[in-house]
Amino acid sequence: MATIIPANPVGALPPEVLRTFRALKALPEDYIVWHHLAPWTPDAPDFLVRTPEGAAVVLKVSAASAQEVHPVAQMLLLGRDEPELGIAEESVVKDFLSGLEQTLGDADPPPIQAILIFPNIEQKKLRAARPASSRSSIQWLGKDSSITFSSGIPLSEAQWEHLRRAFTPEVIVPAALTVRKAPGRHIDAKLTGFLLDYDQEAAIKTDLALNESGEPLAGNFRLNLVNGVTGSGKSLILLYRLRLLYELYPGKNFLVLTHNRALIRDLEARFYRLTRREPENIRWFTFIRWCRVHWPDDEPWHIPVGVEKQDALLRRVKTKTRLTTGMLRSEVAWVKDNAITNRESYLEADRRRRGFGLTREQRNRVFAAIREYQAQLHPRGDWYDVPLKMWQFIEQGRVTPQTYDVVLVDEAQFFAPVWFKIVQRLVKPQSGHLFLAADPTQGFLRQGISWKSLGLEVRGRSYRLKYSYRTTRRILSFAARFYQMRVPNDAESTDILTPDLRTMPAGTTPVIIPLTSPQDEIIRIANEVAALVKQGMRREDILVLHTDAIGVKQLITAIDRQLGRGAALDPKDSYPGNYVRVTTVNAGTGLESPIVFLVGVNRIFEGEGSLRLSEADRAELVLNNTRKIYMAATRAGQKLTISIVGEIPGILRQMSAEGICEIMG
Repeated sequence: MATIIPANPVGALPPEVLRTFRALKALPEDYIVWHHLAPWTPDAPDFLVRTPEGAAVVLKVSAASAQEVHPVAQMLLLGRDEPELGIAEESVVKDFLSGLEQTLGDADPPPIQAILIFPNIEQKKLRAARPASSRSSIQWLGKDSSITFSSGIPLSEAQWEHLRRAFTPEVIVPAALTVRKAPGRHIDAKLTGFLLDYDQEAAIKTDLALNESGEPLAGNFRLNLVNGVTGSGKSLILLYRLRLLYELYPGKNFLVLTHNRALIRDLEARFYRLTRREPENIRWFTFIRWCRVHWPDDEPWHIPVGVEKQDALLRRVKTKTRLTTGMLRSEVAWVKDNAITNRESYLEADRRRRGFGLTREQRNRVFAAIREYQAQLHPRGDWYDVPLKMWQFIEQGRVTPQTYDVVLVDEAQFFAPVWFKIVQRLVKPQSGHLFLAADPTQGFLRQGISWKSLGLEVRGRSYRLKYSYRTTRRILSFAARFYQMRVPNDAESTDILTPDLRTMPAGTTPVIIPLTSPQDEIIRIANEVAALVKQGMRREDILVLHTDAIGVKQLITAIDRQLGRGAALDPKDSYPGNYVRVTTVNAGTGLESPIVFLVGVNRIFEGEGSLRLSEADRAELVLNNTRKIYMAATRAGQKLTISIVGEIPGILRQMSAEGICEIMG
């Protein structure tokens, strides 16, 4: 069976096109077939075929019936003034091929076989009725003829790239939407942007048919998942899928959710750059913001306590639990994320993969400590309480959320189980569609928690992306080596290190800048940023990630002092624009930029050396910090710079000796 993109018909196709779709799908597996989708270019061939040899064939399907067929001689004799059979369809093919030649300029046009298919007309009658004005270079096939392809001349990959741009414009990625550096190929002078690869294209076009008939689905809603390695384009695929669904079903309503403000603003801005539209039927929220907007009017809203206040309260109540503050904080989050609200449920809950075991008696003491902690939080609560309370409001009937035809979730691995309980209530029952984009090496997925345990059956409905396009070989080698050296026994590290480095551009070596004080660090990074901007680098192409919020504010002030007020902003608080993005490492998840500065890293190393940490807490902190730095480093598309205050850690010195990074003198 051939690979056909999309794998299933989308929308109400004419029966003639549907029959042709099925016939092409039955070709041998070494054929690739595209069905034209882009509703903004309706006049195009219906199918594009890539043969095993690499030759190209375009096919147009005619809906002409047998009753419309009249031999040419009869038409001349009777003097009928009717549209000539097949000429309109031939014109579409002709215009498509002519447009392709024009985009090539002086380059030789690719040799493309063209076929016009008449599923309702026998071949014999078709030959007799073919007008003299018909182009002899286009093959006509009737319903009793097999679809066969001439051996043809294989197209070069550059010619195939041109052809895909023309036939599937929905897979063109404008240069402004990617941090990739254009490869040095002769063809690039005549092209703008990039193309999604075949796996990415298949992911955006899988299961696009929304339920228009009102007939119930086999499950409560349709579900699709795309996951993949860092930089594989998961967020981009979510946006492209949203655009395609919006164009195909403009009357439907859509909801996009993610976990942090910087990313949701970035997604919304990228969608506008892609479409130049701000449709009212597409809503964009962080999940917590969605909860706040839908908070019941009769329930007071209190700003939850932050991490410092939370830890202070936990230290007061943890004495009888024999847990460290970090372990108890983790247990509080787990209890609330799983909507465990009473002692009995907690005692019976499955705590496997929690990282530390508890006897029944210990569970009783821990739950008592959580109760005491919660009482001291009243009335504000912590941030884990917000989704939990919202779920309770929905269960009690105090909140009846709007449902959506399509809900798309980016960075879904950071959504807690109780979040997914709510998300499933937002999908229109029996007809809606839920699309998830996730990184299997982060969040709950790295802990071995399955989608099925969350009530989501993704088996047979997922796509895995294997190739990283965001960053360079040297940056990813740095991040991977750093991870391997810090947590060599992490069984899950193989998932993180799967990208094929051979397919990636080499890029520049990551740079380590040693500094003597935090003040010097702020000044130096501001100077580096200002120098790049003065050399012509666009402000929006620079991302600065600091390990704490205070450092973010100091950096913004220092950069503004160099480049003027508003030159640097926190993307959590502003939509993307002509400014340097400066935010925390935690808020950097999902963002990307050609140039990335990673600042305040020494604070991470210093925190791991605290004498107050137990060995279990220290190991967990090292693992989490390592993943955090790996994530931050791989935000960079072209250049990565890391600043270190104080002594350079031994791991970075060793990596410098191996040539993986460069320490500036």
